[in-house]
Amino acid sequence: MRLASIVQGLDFDLVKGDLNIDVDAVAFDSREVIQKCVFVAVSGFTVDGHSFIPKAISLGATAIIVEKDVQVDESITVLKVRDTRDALALLSSNFYGRPTDQLNMIGITGTNGKTSISYFMKSILEQAGKHVGIIGTIGTMIGDQLKKNKNTTPESLYLQQIIADMVSSDISHCVMEVSSHALSLKRVAYSRFHTGIFTNLTPDHLELHNSMEEYFEAKSLLFDQTSDYNIINADDPYGRRLIDKVKHYKSKLVTYGIDNKADVYASDIRYFIDSTIYNVHTPAGSIEIKVNLPGDIYVLNSLAAIACAYCSGIDLEVIKNGIQAVEGIKGRMEVVYKDKNNLVIVDFAHTEDSLEKALLTLRPYAKGRIFLVFGVYAAAGELGSDKRSSMGKVAAKHADLSIVTSDNPKDQDPDAIISEIVASMEAAGGSYKALVDRKEAIEYALTIRQKDDIILITGKGHETSQIIGKTEIPFNEAEIVNEFIKRQLLNNGY
Repeated sequence: MRLASIVQGLDFDLVKGDLNIDVDAVAFDSREVIQKCVFVAVSGFTVDGHSFIPKAISLGATAIIVEKDVQVDESITVLKVRDTRDALALLSSNFYGRPTDQLNMIGITGTNGKTSISYFMKSILEQAGKHVGIIGTIGTMIGDQLKKNKNTTPESLYLQQIIADMVSSDISHCVMEVSSHALSLKRVAYSRFHTGIFTNLTPDHLELHNSMEEYFEAKSLLFDQTSDYNIINADDPYGRRLIDKVKHYKSKLVTYGIDNKADVYASDIRYFIDSTIYNVHTPAGSIEIKVNLPGDIYVLNSLAAIACAYCSGIDLEVIKNGIQAVEGIKGRMEVVYKDKNNLVIVDFAHTEDSLEKALLTLRPYAKGRIFLVFGVYAAAGELGSDKRSSMGKVAAKHADLSIVTSDNPKDQDPDAIISEIVASMEAAGGSYKALVDRKEAIEYALTIRQKDDIILITGKGHETSQIIGKTEIPFNEAEIVNEFIKRQLLNNGY
């Protein structure tokens, strides 16, 4: 492919060189440079790609895209742009043949609920005979093949490659979780979405966005990229703000909710420990739905998927079958152990709001106590302290006993993180035990459990590793639970 084709639509200054050169690859990581490669020098938070230009050239880069003035050999083509992140997204889209134009792209954004909505959508679309791909927190799924992602939404170069692979695999619909990081850092720039879905907005990732206002503005960027439908949660305060913002857009607005007037809504909700049944009402009619996950949060998330399916013209019976075919979602209120006396649940809840919803969902079914095993992942400065404090208060209010532990402390001091959580719990009068080792914390909860107690382990959900320092250690909570109980039963003569 010619460089001139790859940079089509890019605003740049040709510092030197020739646009009529052949290009075989695009890279922003110098370690991935090959012969006849365009190297895009991205200025990151900790590493500046401009520092790796000599290495990229030595490995075969023949063109470079820069934001800064650089001195390189006369044989190298140099293009200067205002924003290399933006340039990387455009080049990636062009290089892979603008693949988002060839699929029905559904983007889901919001603090919580993105993963479950994507799995509900996948199931509904497959019931309707569509070939579906997923890109999100749990990974990238093309057909039945699951591959782990480094980020919820991959960097633009990798993202466009994944979508191009979906096109070549005859995928018709791509359901993508679109994180606020991806929107702010232009990972999805120059991607075309048919439909955008907004779930909710609660405090999270403020180390990047600095304020809830910036966080909201980042999330709302998705709805500037949609061509057909914007589907928004009318029960969420930020959702209502977004409704006002997009109601005059060319894309059709469709709302969903439980408590507020909406186009797609639920009534006659019946709650169970492992499921929820309700009547859904859409402009196309009404039908009873069973969701094999408990609580209002999964009613709302299934409503979002139903609204999207309605917009796609899918029959209500097919929608019902699709929702009910989802028997569970990895790490989302996942029952990892159950007997006549106890229930052990793993959930991804990692924000104040999601933790509270998980605990409130379980409370009506707790004949005994609720033991909560949780920590707060590494987050720097005042914003990290606020998160630890708020989650500690939720735990103090809604759990009978909290075992406070580590959750991906990375380079931060896990004892310091736990101390901040514990301080807020003490101030709120909560009952707790602090154990830095997460495996020890889980096993402690299992050791002290009695008849009718529920153990809720939150924060990691589907994740199967723990990051301590710079080391990623295998850590599967379902396996830890079941192996401990197996040993316990053997020791007791069972």
